[in-house]
Amino acid sequence: MSILSEKYTLANGVEIPKLGLGTWFIDDDKAAEAVRAAVEIGYRNIDTAQAYGNERGVGEGVRTASAPRDELFVSTKLAAEIKDYDRAVASIEGSLQTMGLDYVDLMLIHAPQPWSDFRGGDYAEGNLAAWRALEEAYRAGKIRAIGVSNFVQADLDNIIEGGTIVPHVNQLLVHAGNTPTELLDYCTSHGILVQAYSPIAHGEILSNPDVAAMAERYGVTVPQLCIRYTLQLGTVSLPKTGNPDHMRSNADVDFVIGDGDMTILRDLHAREYGESSVFPVYSGK
Repeated sequence: MSILSEKYTLANGVEIPKLGLGTWFIDDDKAAEAVRAAVEIGYRNIDTAQAYGNERGVGEGVRTASAPRDELFVSTKLAAEIKDYDRAVASIEGSLQTMGLDYVDLMLIHAPQPWSDFRGGDYAEGNLAAWRALEEAYRAGKIRAIGVSNFVQADLDNIIEGGTIVPHVNQLLVHAGNTPTELLDYCTSHGILVQAYSPIAHGEILSNPDVAAMAERYGVTVPQLCIRYTLQLGTVSLPKTGNPDHMRSNADVDFVIGDGDMTILRDLHAREYGESSVFPVYSGK
């Protein structure tokens, strides 16, 4: 499981593990146990968000894990609905207090629009106000890196042109079947590392026969193939699970997908998310 020891370096010199643990849908009362299990297995990158409702549990897991705090990379996200400076400042402090941590390693604006208006209205000024609060917290040492999530190029341009720090990270929906190549290239050209959330397409990719056949050829599971795909794209991969067996399997990706198969996976279009389409990020907007 050498992938657990591999890291990328952000534009500001901060190192981030290539494979992380996503915690969406892990209940607050189960999050600490999941984090401790992941750290015991070897994970050092833990991702949460205010919207997940489990910051308290994640923070407890970090504080009581078998690895010291300075070996862990902990991320959270400013709620998508917060589009003003004062509320952003209060929410940043709120996350630190809820998690019981002196600092977080990364904090993101969760989305460029509130979830109720995802890909809808113009929130450029509100995003800049929230970004200013993140910049100040970053300079104060409360956050080691700052970034965004679900931002397309126009949203990124607004931050780059109106802020003083280029986002270190953009966390995006990236998986075999949904590879936003132009946006990935744009982020790379601006020194923005992409984190791939839902690298297993929220589980829907498991029923794709072509992907299953490719995984069988490599002697791996579909999740392992999909996680490896996002890693070979140069992104941080953030599969979400509270199951220690799945955590181990997700980290067992020390194989290489050939160039031809990478092209097949990159060109694949599989964006049907079934019942999960009710969530804005899977709605196709």
